[in-house]
Formats: sequence, C-alpha cells, structure tokens
Amino acid sequence: MEIRFQNSPLETSKMSTSELRSNFLIPELMQAGKMKLVYSHYDRMIVGGVVPTSNAIELPNEAELRANYFLERRELGIINVGGKGTVVADGVNYDIEKLECVYLGKGTQKVHFESKEASSPAQFYILSVPAHQTYPNTKMTKEQASPVNLGELATSNKRTIYKYIHNDGIQSCQLVMGLTTLEEGCVWNSVPPHTHTRRMEAYFYFDIHEAHRVMHFMGEPQETRHVVIGNNEAVLSAPWSMHFGVGTANYGFIWGMAGENKEFTDMDPVPIATIK
Repeated sequence: MEIRFQNSPLETSKMSTSELRSNFLIPELMQAGKMKLVYSHYDRMIVGGVVPTSNAIELPNEAELRANYFLERRELGIINVGGKGTVVADGVNYDIEKLECVYLGKGTQKVHFESKEASSPAQFYILSVPAHQTYPNTKMTKEQASPVNLGELATSNKRTIYKYIHNDGIQSCQLVMGLTTLEEGCVWNSVPPHTHTRRMEAYFYFDIHEAHRVMHFMGEPQETRHVVIGNNEAVLSAPWSMHFGVGTANYGFIWGMAGENKEFTDMDPVPIATIK
C-alpha cells in the first residue's frame, strides 16, 4: 500500500507537472488480477482498485493500519465499473453489476472480491475511511439510488447523478460516495467549481476512450493547476483545493468524500468569472 502525505496550497502552487502527478494522480488503478491501494493522509482515506480474474482477491490486513483486520476501525465503499462480480463479506455474497454499490461497515472481518467471468472481469473501485460506529452492510443498485438528471446540452454538462452513500441513502460513519455519468456531447463536471474545506475528495474517472483524456482542474481558485487524466485513473482533491474538469469526450466519474460532515450540498461555490 502506497502512502501519500499532505501538501499545502503554497507548496502545490510551485509544483511541476510531474510533481503534481506524483502527489495527486493515482494511475493504473485497475490492473488485471491485482489490487492496488493508496493511503492518503487527507482524512486518512484509502483509494483502491481491485480486478479479480480467475481467482478471488482478498482484502489484506495492511501493516500500516496496525489493526487485527482491515475494517476493524474502518468502513468501505465499493462501486463496480466493469463486468459482473461478487463481494463476499463475512460469508455473505453481494452480486454487483456495473455501476452498483456495496457498503461494508466497521467490524466486517473477511472480505474478498470475485469476477463472474475472467474474460470480462469486474473492476471494483474502493474507498475506505476511519469509522467510529458500525452501520449495516448494504447493497444498492443504480435504480435504487434515485438518479437525478441535471445540466443542459447548451452548457455541455447534461448528466445523471447517482448518490449511494450519503445522509439520505446508505448510512455510514463519514464516507460519502456516488457517481456521475455525462451524456454524449457533454464534457464538463462539477460546475460550478467549488471547495469544501470541511472535507477532502477523491475523483475516479472511467469509461474514457483510450484516445481521449479529462483535464482535471485543482488548486486555489486564483492559483489553478491541472492534471491530465486517462481511463481508470483517480485524483486526490485536498480540502482547500477547487475541483472541476472537462473531457475531450463524455465519460463517467465516481466521487467520494470524507471529513467533517456528510452533507452533499455543503460546498463553497467559486464563480467561474473569478477563476485564474
């Protein structure tokens, strides 16, 4: 498990392209037959990707956690962006198709991931944060997430939002998690741009054609930087950092947050005309 420490606004403003990418971008998150984990010191969130093929992959007890098992003091959100798969938690099977979600609460001891077909493996995107209370393990389909359609073709941001883990959905200790899909011809996400110093965030971009990219904007509103992102890559967003993006074609992205509260609408908008 890779460890990432925090970066200040001043430090970040002076970073080169390679330094920005090494500190904030998480590349190659989905690798066949492997699990990749990155531990961020922003609210101690763990970002991961799991792609089981012919064999199941078990959630390990990482030494850095100093725990008896991975979820002894943590909770876990899982969204599948690949083929059909199964999450097995303490002997209970949760079959999960593309864009469906499973939440595992504090105290779940044994977790492993399986694909229904090795030739079309599941691709599990996972987020884990510390938890002080136990909530029940829960599966939610994208239909149960009460999809909300927002935006307009005129502003190139017509999109569907699926909220899974939040105050009015799957209950958690502090994790908030969901996803957004953009319609064909629409490329902008998270507009209006915003910050929320009470929570960090991680973005995972998927369904990006190999010939296309997403430009993810970050940094302070008057000191912006950008990271160019390909398919199945994630980016860390510090609590002080603005975050929004634009693609060269439509795509999907999973958003996940942790911190002071679980209010999805708690954000400080940044007027577009003020960004520099």
